[in-house]
Amino acid sequence: MVRLLPVTPVLRLLPVAAACLLAAWALRVSAQQPPVAPVDEEQLPVTVEARELKGRPDQEMVAEGDVELKRGATSIRADRIVYDTPKGLAKAYGNVRISRDGNVFSGPELQLQLERYEGFFTNPTYFFAVTQAGGQAERLDFLGQRRVAAIRATYSSCTPDDEGDYAWLLKGRHVTLDFENDVGTAEGGVLTFYGVPILASPYLSFPLSSKRKSGWLPPTPAFDSKSGFELGVPYYWNIAPNLDATLTPSIITKRGGALGTQFRYLQPDYQGELNLHLLPNDRVWGGSRHSVYLRHDGRLPMEGTYAVGINRVSDDDYWKDLERNIPGLTPRLLPGEARANWWLGDWQVYSRVQRWQVLQDPTAPIISPYNREPQVGLRRAHDLGFGLRASLETEINRFTLHQSADENIGRPDATRVHALGSLSWSVVDRPGWFLTPKLSINAASYDIDASSSGPRRRVSRTIPTVSIDNGWVFERNSTWFGRAYVQTLEPRLLYVRTPYRNQDDVPVFDSAAKDFNLTTLFTPNPFSGVDRVSDGHHLTFGGYSRFLDAATGAEALRLGIAQRNLFDRQRITPEGVPFNERFSDVLLLASTDSLIPNWSLSATTQYNPDTRRTVRSTLGVRYTPGNFRTVGASYSHTRRASEQVDVGWQWPVYRGRPSDTGGPACVGSLYTIGRANYSVMERRLTESLFGFEYDAGCWIGRFAVERRSISRDDATTRLMFQIEFVGLSRLGFGANPMQASKDTIPGYQPLRPE
Repeated sequence: MVRLLPVTPVLRLLPVAAACLLAAWALRVSAQQPPVAPVDEEQLPVTVEARELKGRPDQEMVAEGDVELKRGATSIRADRIVYDTPKGLAKAYGNVRISRDGNVFSGPELQLQLERYEGFFTNPTYFFAVTQAGGQAERLDFLGQRRVAAIRATYSSCTPDDEGDYAWLLKGRHVTLDFENDVGTAEGGVLTFYGVPILASPYLSFPLSSKRKSGWLPPTPAFDSKSGFELGVPYYWNIAPNLDATLTPSIITKRGGALGTQFRYLQPDYQGELNLHLLPNDRVWGGSRHSVYLRHDGRLPMEGTYAVGINRVSDDDYWKDLERNIPGLTPRLLPGEARANWWLGDWQVYSRVQRWQVLQDPTAPIISPYNREPQVGLRRAHDLGFGLRASLETEINRFTLHQSADENIGRPDATRVHALGSLSWSVVDRPGWFLTPKLSINAASYDIDASSSGPRRRVSRTIPTVSIDNGWVFERNSTWFGRAYVQTLEPRLLYVRTPYRNQDDVPVFDSAAKDFNLTTLFTPNPFSGVDRVSDGHHLTFGGYSRFLDAATGAEALRLGIAQRNLFDRQRITPEGVPFNERFSDVLLLASTDSLIPNWSLSATTQYNPDTRRTVRSTLGVRYTPGNFRTVGASYSHTRRASEQVDVGWQWPVYRGRPSDTGGPACVGSLYTIGRANYSVMERRLTESLFGFEYDAGCWIGRFAVERRSISRDDATTRLMFQIEFVGLSRLGFGANPMQASKDTIPGYQPLRPE
């Protein structure tokens, strides 16, 4: 049976701690998996070393003085051990210490029947290698190889202070662990933080492995300025090994009650996930609201695959008020599609139906992309030998717009059939240089529907392109500032000839201007998609020079330059106006990560030699002198379009020092984290994050405030708070501040690894 990936266990905090605690108590457990002893370990001999041995080996043996009894990976040390050979019973007294797989237990007395693994340990102290934490218990009972129980147990990764108190401490009155059924129980579990109980439960039942178990999960509080305080209490339902669901009823103070549902399934031939969020009566918005997200993938006969994806919300304002319920990076542009794909030898056959939901804002409308209803295509790339390579792609697309927004006026529906073909010849393809001539064809036929801008019409065109791509790589040894480098010179030339074809009578369905960078400059067409093919008769020249560390091969410095020399006027351009100049803008770039220790620098400039002005530029700098210490800034400017400054940091306000008093291992360290994005043209902060992290050694506290602009006059503010008990788990409020920092602050490092 195929199984789903594991989810967060029931009441994550206490069960995880108990699972770690008791899994290590079962001495036949490794530090990372359930306690299944090797089959042949029972056949291994028992060896005893001591200063003095008495008795008969076949009856009873008494060992005294630095005694060590070993069997397989288990080692028992004590001042005195009495081993009853017929019964297989070991009794250890005085400074008893058991170790296995890095887990260590110590106490005054132990009795253990080695064959049945039954016995007890009085007043044990324990340490677990996997969590770097431990505790004490009044008594530990071994109930066989697969069961163990503890009475009045504690658990913490903190070092006690001078008064014997712990920063955080987990206590359990009675805890049992049944590895046979992968179920554990805890009675009277209490988690205290500086002596204050913060979580308690009279009885808990929890899974002991990756197997999932039905039950309540920890509450999920959150706060933001749009919805107020929200408290959800998830319930996890383990329906089957390959089927589960999570139901999350919640209360939102400003809006009312809500219900979130996640349903997951996994079969050998298909798998998927369905997320629903229902808000029956939003008191602020005035009505019922919902969001739906579906992802389904599967296999088809003849080596085929298919996928269905749906992302939909109830209204245009949903992304402003409840963005956290919308998965994906474009909360205003929600996709919905169904696609299938087959490989028939070297041929790829594919089909797709794609439809968008566009969440419009009257103050900042966006242009709706065309739907494809449907898209059917055939594609193949094939090596013909002797350096020849041919490729072909042909498709039929039906482009439609279902939303009657003002921005869609004059944008008709249409059916397009196109074919893209190429034939290239690698005349030379060696490590030092390459030479590749290529012939490409872009042919398309359009059947354009009647609209307010004109009658029904048909348009066809075929545009050939000839290109020659040539590049070299030269190397030499050099020394700069006392360091040895391998310096490269990598020039490249691209010649392109594309005749002019009038395309004004064809709407744009899937084409867009490519970004102006060193990669796109060395492509024949500055447009993506099919509908626009720029005429051109030009030569692009440029390349890189890199400095590689001679010892490690790491790139210390990269310098690049490129420009296009036009032999004829270019009529079809991304800017929409003909280009009459002989030379294009110059692209300059430079970057380094190791030339200056601890500094990363980068710069890109698009310079117009005719106007002698910079069209676009980006500058970046980051200083990282050590772990958890980074500060960076970037500046981007596009003439007459945007100008932004972005600053991000993670920096210690106070660094703790080791203690000389025998108290905690270290005094806490305080860090500040933040990021600010400022629009110079709009004179406002568009995004900001500010917070603190406190590392006390055995626990970490995180607090952050994030503000994000929805429009020029509207923004959302949310609070994030989290306590991480090292070796146990995390409790949080709102979104995860550590994840938010990783997503927004370049160079951010979590204070503890995941």
